[in-house]
Amino acid sequence: MPGPNVVTSATMSCSFGMAPSTLVVPPMKRVFMEGKPAATITDMVPVVNIPPFGMCQSLANPTVAAATAAALGTLTPMPCIPVPLGPWKPGAPRTRIGGIPALTTDSTCQCQWGGVITINMPGTIRTRSS
Repeated sequence: MPGPNVVTSATMSCSFGMAPSTLVVPPMKRVFMEGKPAATITDMVPVVNIPPFGMCQSLANPTVAAATAAALGTLTPMPCIPVPLGPWKPGAPRTRIGGIPALTTDSTCQCQWGGVITINMPGTIRTRSS
């Protein structure tokens, strides 16, 4: 059973990020849930929908790898710029917004630098997908 629907202002975290972030869903052409724009699995544009998670600790990130090498192997986090590899998965099996599956709390998004982005708080209390 899918978790609660995710809306703008939902909090997220990345397994390699050092701070939480807040999902941004533009209100254009959207369904509102509990007064906020509802998210879909395609709301994964870097910086636009998924803001940075503070500092990145992934050695797969070239800036972190270069800074770590310059520090003689001491892990040196660098500013996070998320690079999602595709849409959130799995999304709601039946609930669609503009023909696209709704984003739910059980969805995750993979970052190119190896991190997994997850939803911590959906921004809704009562609304669930089916």
